[in-house]
Amino acid sequence: MERLIVLDTETTGIEPSEGHRIIEIGCTEIVDREITENNEYHQYVQPERNVGDSVRIHGITDKFLTGKPKFEEIVSEFMDYIKGATLVIHNAPFDLGFLNHELKLFGSDERIEDHCTIIDSLELSKQQRPGTLHNLDSLCRRFEIDASARTVHGALLDAQILAQVYLAMTGGQSTLFSNEQSSGAEDKKNQKIIRVNRDLGKIKIVQASEKELEAHRTYFENV
Repeated sequence: MERLIVLDTETTGIEPSEGHRIIEIGCTEIVDREITENNEYHQYVQPERNVGDSVRIHGITDKFLTGKPKFEEIVSEFMDYIKGATLVIHNAPFDLGFLNHELKLFGSDERIEDHCTIIDSLELSKQQRPGTLHNLDSLCRRFEIDASARTVHGALLDAQILAQVYLAMTGGQSTLFSNEQSSGAEDKKNQKIIRVNRDLGKIKIVQASEKELEAHRTYFENV
């Protein structure tokens, strides 16, 4: 069973080295190329600093974050959720930089990469179509994915949208047929063949008589 976790974060700024922190984590699960929807992870985080100008990006205010748990309070649950999975992240160095910084702040030497394989969907898009735009909005337009709900950045919403984008980038969902049909190439080719029910009665075969055969042989001689 292949388990992918599409992950996104929202932060108070661009650089953790400047004291900026995570304020939201959103994750969507893909199992065997199907978005599960019922096993998402979503958490707002108290950053212990003001969100500042970043509120214009994500719309998350200082007042909203009042009383939300600190990162060290949710890290155990979060790590249990992602351990062993492959993480799909758009511009992975950004999110990993913040997550690893948060781990370091409360004294952990762990890194996300120690527990998960990482796929950077931004780099994947660049490899597929160099010279084009690779932000999430552009990819949604390219793959005709509805992003109308994305009026501001949100970690969970962006993870949900990126999950659809990633499946489109890598060939779409594999479950295109019912469980009674195989997705193998040969079976796909034969799906239009109508197979006769073998339980039907046998067709009665009537043999031509000698007289009819002779008439057939001499027909053109008499024309």
